[in-house]
Amino acid sequence: MARAAVKAKQQAKAPAPARAARRSSRGRRHASGGNPNEQLFFSRLRRKAKFMYFLLAILFALTFAFLGVGSGSNGLSDLFRNINVFSSSGPSVSSAQKEIRKHPNLPKGYRDLATAYEGKGETASAITALQQYVGIAKKDGKALSELAGLQLSQAADLQNQYAQAYENAQAASPSSSFLPTGKLGTGLGTNPIQSAQSSLAQEAAGNLYQQLSLAYAGAVSTYQQLAKLQPGNSDAEFQLGNTAQTAAQITGQASYNTAAVKAYKRYLKLNPDSATAAQVRQLIKTLEPQKKK
Repeated sequence: MARAAVKAKQQAKAPAPARAARRSSRGRRHASGGNPNEQLFFSRLRRKAKFMYFLLAILFALTFAFLGVGSGSNGLSDLFRNINVFSSSGPSVSSAQKEIRKHPNLPKGYRDLATAYEGKGETASAITALQQYVGIAKKDGKALSELAGLQLSQAADLQNQYAQAYENAQAASPSSSFLPTGKLGTGLGTNPIQSAQSSLAQEAAGNLYQQLSLAYAGAVSTYQQLAKLQPGNSDAEFQLGNTAQTAAQITGQASYNTAAVKAYKRYLKLNPDSATAAQVRQLIKTLEPQKKK
């Protein structure tokens, strides 16, 4: 009987290992304590992410190809530099030059070329193109006025450059008051380095002076064409007088003073009661050569 009791106890304890094994197996299946639904969600998210990465890669490739990245251009920088939402795009230099090659005797290409150069800030090239344009379109007063304005702008810039070059030339030349005279000065001679620097500085100033003189001569000539084309344009006469007066001061040529006096007189004839009439009359007295008694 005692043996039967022991056997019964053993049978009662038998299911416990099985239950423990089942609990253990369930624990191993979710050892991290996570939710199986969460694992399924992230698994799906990873699969979708792979698709999005692939799609973005295609979009970037197409965008870079469109912008020219890696093909010698500046890509994004070119794109943003060429975007101007506040003004309409004008003609390009290349398209204008193509138009000129196609129709060299028509004014449109030269007008477009001048506009393109002005947009790029290349005043000298714009002046050349406008000169070619007005050579064909001789009655375009607006273009003549624009050309004269560009020439005056160029002259003002050259005047500043010349003033600086003149100062450099003065600084490069040794002052004679500090050099010895007589046999000692002859024996010492001049410093070859200073002499070379002085020569270069003087040459640069001389070249700028010639360019400055030509710029004012061009502006005077253009205003003369405009005044002849529009004889009733008092503004053109005043601008001609003022430009010729400045040219006379720059170059010292008396002929410019003569042109200035004539222009001022025509201005007074067109505008005798203008607010500046008194000042213009005084300018005429100053510029006009005094007659001998």
